[in-house]
Parts: sequence; C-alpha cells; structure tokens
Amino acid sequence: MNPSAPQIRFSRRSLLHAGGMGLLGMGMNRLAALGAPMSNSSIGLGKAKSVIMIFNGGAPSHIDLWDPKPDGPVEIRGEFKTIKTNVPGIHVTELLPQMAKRMDKLALIRSVHHGHSSHNGGMHWATTGRPYRVDSTLITPSPTDLPGVGTLVGWLAQRDGFSKGVPPYVITPFPHCDSKVYLTPGQFGGCLGTRFDPYVLDDDPNAATFRVRNMGLDASLTPARFQERLALLNHMSAAALPIASTQVAQMDIFNEQATAMLQSGKAADAFDLSKEPTKVRERYGRHSWGQSHLLARRLVEAGTRFVTTVNGPSITWDTHKDNFNGLKNRLVPPMEQAYAALLDDLEERGLLESTLVVWMGEFGRTPKINNDAGRDHWPGCYSVLLAGGGVRGGQVIGSSDASGAYPKDRPVSPADIHASIYSALGYDYREISYASADGRPVALTEGTTISELF
Repeated sequence: MNPSAPQIRFSRRSLLHAGGMGLLGMGMNRLAALGAPMSNSSIGLGKAKSVIMIFNGGAPSHIDLWDPKPDGPVEIRGEFKTIKTNVPGIHVTELLPQMAKRMDKLALIRSVHHGHSSHNGGMHWATTGRPYRVDSTLITPSPTDLPGVGTLVGWLAQRDGFSKGVPPYVITPFPHCDSKVYLTPGQFGGCLGTRFDPYVLDDDPNAATFRVRNMGLDASLTPARFQERLALLNHMSAAALPIASTQVAQMDIFNEQATAMLQSGKAADAFDLSKEPTKVRERYGRHSWGQSHLLARRLVEAGTRFVTTVNGPSITWDTHKDNFNGLKNRLVPPMEQAYAALLDDLEERGLLESTLVVWMGEFGRTPKINNDAGRDHWPGCYSVLLAGGGVRGGQVIGSSDASGAYPKDRPVSPADIHASIYSALGYDYREISYASADGRPVALTEGTTISELF
C-alpha cells in the first residue's frame, strides 16, 4: 500500500458548505491495508476497469425470470411461459425477450445461495459476501461494519492512487435499505472509515429538476476568484496553530480532493444527464431506473470504478402478493429496457469489454406460490447474471433442483461472485486484506473465482 496516495470520501453527508469547498470528512480512518500492489497472477483473469452492479432490492423471483421450471407443477412453475434465447439450449421466461436476444453476451449462474432470509440481512450477505451477526431487517450501518464489494473496489482504487476527478464508488438513485428506515450495513466505509463511503445520489435522476449539487463552482465564482479564495485559505491555515487530530488531517485531504474535483469539472460533467441526446435518454427509459443506468454508463466512462444502481427505491421487488402481475406490468419492463440499453450502449462505445455488469438481488423467492399469488423470501437458491469485463457469455453455470429450491450442482456463494469481480478487475484477492475495527486482518473475500466465467 502507498499511504501517501490520494484518498477521497464521496458522500452527500460529506459536502462541505464553507467556501464552496466540497467534501467534508467526519469520521476516523481505521484503514490498515496489508495487501500487495495489484497482481497480474492467474487470479486476475478479466479485462475490467470498472463494475456496474444492477441490484434489484426486494429480490426478484428467479423461477419467473432466469430459471424457469416448465415441467414443474403449476404451484411452482407459475404463469409465465418459457422462451428460447439466441444460445441453443438456454431458456428464460417470456418476461425477458430482450435478454433472450442477448444471451450470447451473458453468463447466467443459477446456483447462488446463502443463509439470510431478511431483506437487510440478505442484502448484507449479497454485497459483503459474509453473514451479518443477526438475520434481521431491523439493522443499520455502524463504524464497525465490514465493507461491501463496491466499497472495497473504491478503497483499492484509492490505495492505488485513484485520481480520475470523479467518485470511485457511486450508488444511484437511493441506498440499499428496507423502507428507507433501515439502511443496509456494509454499503458504507464501515471499519475502513467514513472517507471510503460511496457517493450516494439520493435523488431521482429522471426528475425534471434533477441536478447534482456541489459538484461544480457556483455561477458567481469564476476560476480566478476561486484561486484567490484558495490562496486566502492556505494563508490562514499556515498562520493557525496546528491541531494534532485525525479528523483535522482528514479534512485537509478532503478539501484538497474537493478542490481538484471542482477545478477539473469532470464530476459535474459526468453527473449532467442533460448532455445526453433525448433519443439516448428515451432508449434507457424515462424512469428512475433507466436514467440511473445511463448515469452509470456516464460515470464509468469518466473513470468511476464501481456503480451500483439500486432498482428500488427500497424493497420494490418484494412480491409477497400478486407476484405475476407485479413482475409483468410494473417491475420487469423498465428493468429490462434499462438493462438492454446499458449493454448495447456499452458495446457500441467500446466499453463492454472493460466494464463488468453484474445483475443480482439479495436472494430469490420461494418455489411454491403462496395464497396471495405471491412468492416469499428464499435464499436457498437464486440466479445472478454477469456480462462484459472479459466474462465469457452464452453459458449457464450451475443449476437448481427440480423446484428451484436448492443448488443441484456447482453451488456458488456471494463471496464467489465477489472473488470473480476482483479477478475481473485484475486483483489477486488472496494477497490483499484490510483491518477490522478491532485491528485484525480481514481477507478481501472468503470466496473463490468462478473459473468458468473466464
């Protein structure tokens, strides 16, 4: 690790309102990176430079989308027919005609599983690769949390000298949460320190008034005047008595990084969706999910390393009741439109090979349909989809049993998904660790790369 490398905290909670200076750090950095520089060993198999994670908060039904059971009884197979894809032998449900046309680009894993059935517990396991200490929805972030994969990718980028002028990790439009009351642990800096929080948009990018605040200089502040204010601030800081405080030291770092970001204007440009042609915005869909996917493309194009689009807000995909109408009429059409547009746009711009796109939820849903025509929580088996970033498309990895309840072969854990993400980015996760809140070394992931992907 290079301890002098530039490090940034990007978060709405961290915007400094004094002197137009940008980002304020409030917490103590507990960072203690024990890992070696980025490795080109056999573990680093992919070509990715960035990751887009499409996260369906609330958890979609794997049986009604990616893992149909046409030969099962009606109380399991549900209402949707099975359709062919452009890869012989691979079938999905009729809800996914656009994905069926792009199956040759996709790697479908049908045997993912873990052990937490609550939303926040499940989201924590899915995004950190580890179980939370309790399986509950009524949990919230704390400074002792182990960080999730997006946070760790941002941390690794900053460890290696990230200086793209944009946040290394962004969540759009809203954070992982249950009902916006209980935020999911693991998505923020946690034990790494608040400086490694993601930048959470916390806004609807499809709103007519959408504009990310504090990303650029105020209209009344010219670059020359900004330089004058910086000079004054530096003069006052030099004359002040030094304060031996970690928080003060972090504030200096945040101010320096905020200054660089404001001067470059790159972040303000990346977040400005008004610069996209109307046709492109409509292609993604004029809804929050579509514009979040478009924003993700703009961010990785600008250099952001990890973007999570939470297709919520909150647990929108929680179809305990009226599962089939909800999926068909409300949930799947905008998701598929945005997803298809993202894959096509990345490919047309020459970015798909360098951008790993991961689709997932926190778990699957019960094989058996309940009395309310819905499906309940089910972490025993579900599906995850990957594309781009050097991943070999047109394949299915693993399978579920006849009812979609448990893995039949090649069981895969969330930690294995994360190991594969690190491998796609070229990191040897076996050689990298970080310090927990109590100082013990924690492996980047406990999983193993899914070798078939590459």
